[in-house]
Amino acid sequence: MNYLKLLISIVTFVSILNSLNAQSALDIVKKSDEKMRGTSSYAEMSMKISRPDWSREMKMKLWANGVDQSLILITSPKREQGITFLKDNNEMWNYQPSISRVIKMPPSMMMQSWMGSDFTNDDLAKESSVVTDYDHKLLGSEKVENYDCYIVELIPHEDAPVVWGKVKMWISKNDFLQLKMEFYDEDSDLVSTMYGTQVKNLGGKLLPSVYKLIPDDKPENSTTMTYEALKFGVTFDKDFFTVMNMKKIH
Repeated sequence: MNYLKLLISIVTFVSILNSLNAQSALDIVKKSDEKMRGTSSYAEMSMKISRPDWSREMKMKLWANGVDQSLILITSPKREQGITFLKDNNEMWNYQPSISRVIKMPPSMMMQSWMGSDFTNDDLAKESSVVTDYDHKLLGSEKVENYDCYIVELIPHEDAPVVWGKVKMWISKNDFLQLKMEFYDEDSDLVSTMYGTQVKNLGGKLLPSVYKLIPDDKPENSTTMTYEALKFGVTFDKDFFTVMNMKKIH
């Protein structure tokens, strides 16, 4: 009987520890995600796509209302100026001013390259949520660029609209900065790694101002996103995130 009680106590203790670990990991990811997004935001950004024999740059504006709505406007170069992307809940549209046409993007396009970069449409639209679409596990800690970081593993729910088989995040312990992310396919093979660097004050928050994405199978390639300006707590009209507004925004 004593052995049985001891076994029950051990099992109970382990279950409590696992529960606390899962909650702690979720809390870490939630705090970092809320810091990055805010309730609403406006950003001016540049993107540099680098290849061994060429590179090109774009500039854009991005408006976001929580995790459900976002609008991206390409402002340069001139040949791509005015191209717009709209995400409203689980639906996404693309406006091409050269042909004055709005195209609704099906879910099958979410893993396709965004504007020829190493980012996917899902990366920019953020159709999946690192908070609600995954189970979270705290793996340990490690230094990234002299920051002490939590290492959190994210495994998607079976029914979640997620394109990754697994994600690993390195989040700083003091300021919950997302300093490194690894993206894996369904076979747990590494697809790409993203690094957050050049931490500075953006919109009143301490955040990485540069994010560099490197595909694992082509490490000589990269796409770098740089925040030129960022503002949180933006107020939007009720018809701002609409297909009609895609043609008028500037």
